[in-house]
Amino acid sequence: MAPPIPLLAVRGSNGTSLLCGPPLCEECPTFQRDDRKSRHVTFSKDGSLFGWCNGDKVNVVKVSDGSVVSTFDLPKTSQLEFSPLNAILATWQPYTKSQESVQGDPNLQLWDLETGSNLKALYQKKVDLWCPSWSDDEKIAVRSVNNELHFYENNDFNTIANKLHMQKVSDFVLSPGGHPSKVAVYVPGVKGSPSFVRLYQYPNFGGPSAALANKSFFKGDRVSMLWNKKASAVLVSTSTEVDKTGASYYGEQGLHYVAVNGESAVVQLPKNGPIYDVVWHPNSSEFCVVYGFMPAKATVYNLKCDPVFDFGTGSRNAAYYSPQGHILVLAGFGNLRGQMEVWDIKKYKQVCKTQAPDCTFFSWCPDGEHVVTATCAPRLRVSNGYKIWHYTGSVLYQQETPQGAELWQVLWQSFPENVFPERPVKYQAAPSDLGSTEAKTAQAYRPPALRNQPITASSKLHEEEPPQNMRGGAAPASKAALKNQKKREARKAARQDAKLEAPEPPSDSTPAATNSQSAAPTSGDPETDKKIKSVKKKLRAIEELKELQASGKTLQKNQLEKMQKEEQLLKELEELELGE
Repeated sequence: MAPPIPLLAVRGSNGTSLLCGPPLCEECPTFQRDDRKSRHVTFSKDGSLFGWCNGDKVNVVKVSDGSVVSTFDLPKTSQLEFSPLNAILATWQPYTKSQESVQGDPNLQLWDLETGSNLKALYQKKVDLWCPSWSDDEKIAVRSVNNELHFYENNDFNTIANKLHMQKVSDFVLSPGGHPSKVAVYVPGVKGSPSFVRLYQYPNFGGPSAALANKSFFKGDRVSMLWNKKASAVLVSTSTEVDKTGASYYGEQGLHYVAVNGESAVVQLPKNGPIYDVVWHPNSSEFCVVYGFMPAKATVYNLKCDPVFDFGTGSRNAAYYSPQGHILVLAGFGNLRGQMEVWDIKKYKQVCKTQAPDCTFFSWCPDGEHVVTATCAPRLRVSNGYKIWHYTGSVLYQQETPQGAELWQVLWQSFPENVFPERPVKYQAAPSDLGSTEAKTAQAYRPPALRNQPITASSKLHEEEPPQNMRGGAAPASKAALKNQKKREARKAARQDAKLEAPEPPSDSTPAATNSQSAAPTSGDPETDKKIKSVKKKLRAIEELKELQASGKTLQKNQLEKMQKEEQLLKELEELELGE
C-alpha cells in the first residue's frame, strides 16, 4: 500500500485552504475553502483532524472526507491545540477585563471533541505556555500556575492530582512519549545564586533529592530546554541579555547536556559567538549545533558531547533534520541570503546547495522527500508566497501571493511515526518544470583601494573553513602539540630500531629482566627525568587552558601568565631531552 500524500494548510488574508502535497500540488477536493481571514490553523498529532478559527467560529473537520466534527462559537480565538489522542481541543483568546467583570472572563477553554461540551474554563493571561502539556497517552497533563506545576490525570481537569512547587519556576517542558513521564523545570537564580534545571519523573517530586538530575549554572537569564525523542536527555541553551566582557552584542550564551541518569556536561563550542540553533537527531543519540560569529560553524555531537562531524563555516543560522533522520539541511534565513546546504548524514556528503531568498519559514514534509519554504507576513509584507522543493534542490511547485494580499502561515499535515519509510538518498536533481535554484557564490566586500588588486589571504574579511572531510587532513594542531607529536614519533621510531637491533633474549630470562626491557627509556639521571616530567605536566596544563579559552571561557590573570610561559617551557624541554 502506497503511503498517503501529505496535505499543506495555507492561511492568509485571502482565506484558508488545503493543498495536496507533491506531486499533485492541487487544492484538496474534500475541503471547502474558507475565504474569511483565519487567525490560526492546526492539525491533530495523527493528522486526521484539521481545525481553524476564522474570526467567527472555531471549526474542526475530518481530513479524510471533510465532514464536520465540531463547531464552537468562539470568534476571538487566536490559538488552537489538539490533545495527542484527539480527546480534547484547547482554545485560547487574549485575556481582557471589562467594567462588568473586573476579574475578566476565563480565556482558556478545554472542549470535549466527542460531545462538544466544555470540560474546563481557566484563566491564562500570557500566551507563553498557554496550552496544557499532555503525555502521548493523555494519562498526564500539566500547566504552570503561580510558581507551581499542576498535574492532572486522565483529562480530569477538575482535580489536581499532583503539584510540583518550586520558588519562581519560569519554564518547564514535559517529556515526549508516554509512561513514565518526566518533566524538566527551570528556576532562574536570584541574589547571586545560580540558576538551575532539574529533571523529575512523575509523580516523584519529594524535594531536590528526588530529582533525576540537577544542573546549576550562572549566566542564564533565559533558557530553552529540548528533550530528545526517547526522553533520555535534555539540551539546555542558556543566554544573558548583556555580555559583561563586551565581547558580544548578543550577550553570553552556553549549551548544557543533562541526562535522566544524572550525567551532565557543558558542550564545548570551539568558536566564540551566539548559538543560533540546537536540534536533536530523531534517533536521540546525537545533536547538531549552529554557532559562532558569521560565518557560523555547525557541528554534530554525540551523547558524550564529543564532536562527531564538523561542517566547517558558512552563512547559516538554522539546522533541520528530516523526519527519518537521514538528511540534514543547514540554512541561513532571516537577515541572511537563504542559502540551504543539504547533507546525507550517513555518508556526511553534501547532496546540493540551493537558495531560497527572503525565506521566513522552512519545514520538512513528513515523507522526508520534500520541504516547503515560505515568505510570510508580518515578518515580510512583500514578495509573499511559498515553494515546495525536492531535497535535491528542484522546485516542484511555486505559489506567489497576489498583489495586495498577504501570506500568514503554511503548515504540513502531521502523521504517526513509521508511516513514511526512509528512502535512499539521491544526488541527482529531481525532474521539474521549474528547475532548480543553485546557491550563488556571494562576493565578499572589498574596499575600493583593493578592488584592482589580486586577492590574498590578508585581504579576506573572514577565514572560511571547509567541512571536516574536505580539509585534506585533521584539524590543525597547536604549535606545541605539533612539536610534542614530532618528538613522540622520533622516540617511538628510535625504540623500534633499538628493538630490532637488540639480541633475542634467552628463553630462561627472568621476569625481572623482561620488565626491565619493557620499561620506558630514561636519561640515566633521575633528576633530569624528574625535570622532564614536570615540564611536560606544565605543558599539558597550558593545552587545557588554551582549549578553555577557545571555548569562550574567560581566564584569570594567573592562568594567562601560565600560558605566556609556553615557549620558555618548550625550549627547556628540548634542552633536557637533547641532554638525554
